[in-house]
Amino acid sequence: MSIATKQGNKLGEREEVELEAAVLRRLLKHFDERKDVQNIELMILAGFCRNCLSKWLVEEGRERGLEVDIESARQKVYGMPYAEWKGQHQQQATPEQLARFEAAEKAKEKR
Repeated sequence: MSIATKQGNKLGEREEVELEAAVLRRLLKHFDERKDVQNIELMILAGFCRNCLSKWLVEEGRERGLEVDIESARQKVYGMPYAEWKGQHQQQATPEQLARFEAAEKAKEKR
């Protein structure tokens, strides 16, 4: 489905790709500003997390004949090496979070 302006004009392919890229950059900036939001919470609420975005970069690269390095994809998403981000910002998941994650995964399987 293509994107249209308020005047009803459809965006060209290049404009749409640029817009989508800008949205990804904005999402990454938002995640960077919200390091307090843990990946487990993203998985529970949205069904994806920063690691998913990294893996999607690798997978989409592969679809286009590119062998994207997972660590460089993670650095793009996390704004720093993954191990560094993990050491500085990732908290241990609580038993409650793990239970909510399991429940979310089971609900997803039923869909």
